[in-house]
Amino acid sequence: MTPFLAELIGTALLILLGDGVVANVLLTDTKGNNGGWIVITTAWGLAVFVGVTVAGPYSGAHLNPAVTLGLAIAGKFAWADVPVYILAQMLGAFIGAFLVWAMYYNHFQRTNDPGSVLAVFCTGPALRNYASNIISEIIGAFVLVFVVFYITKGEIVATKAPIGLGSVGALPVAFLVWVIGLSLGGTTGYAINPARDLGPRIMHAILPIKSKGTSDWTYAWIPVAGPLLGAALAGFLYLHLK
Repeated sequence: MTPFLAELIGTALLILLGDGVVANVLLTDTKGNNGGWIVITTAWGLAVFVGVTVAGPYSGAHLNPAVTLGLAIAGKFAWADVPVYILAQMLGAFIGAFLVWAMYYNHFQRTNDPGSVLAVFCTGPALRNYASNIISEIIGAFVLVFVVFYITKGEIVATKAPIGLGSVGALPVAFLVWVIGLSLGGTTGYAINPARDLGPRIMHAILPIKSKGTSDWTYAWIPVAGPLLGAALAGFLYLHLK
């Protein structure tokens, strides 16, 4: 498997399972309806575990443009490969979001709340204050990328050899995303990943979904800029602390 394909498949699995749990909790007449925040954050952590397990041995399992950027800033990843990885991550996010729509099609048809429909695909603030919202995303992504450096010792690079991110090595990353969701996710829904938010948001805008409202493009820059800024800070700090 090439690194490009690994990032695409890994990100698609991440979004399929991550957005899938939100659909299960929020859409009408699902088995998991009203499952709550613990269900959502737990499944997102496990979704990361799945994506990292599959992609890790082939691409390093970035699955996130913010991780890719942070690694490049820290000198652990080639800048020339950054656009290729981000393209793969975005395409994977499109695919994962489409599969969630296909999987839950009948439940989208029964759901009349545009806010719940949008929340399946992308994040939104609990309290809309752009300054506070972007700070939340910066902090969440900083924690993610900075701790990932120490989990992996900065060795998340494109490689065809396992680098400690197999099924066992993926567990610390999954726990990290889980605790970020439980502790820091209450303000913005912890996008902490531009592809995770922007890719599905675009699909929400494109797909023929019943009772679909706006895709909230006025907010969409927050879960893109915030994670990238947080990752850049993490990469810069790690570079000067190592």
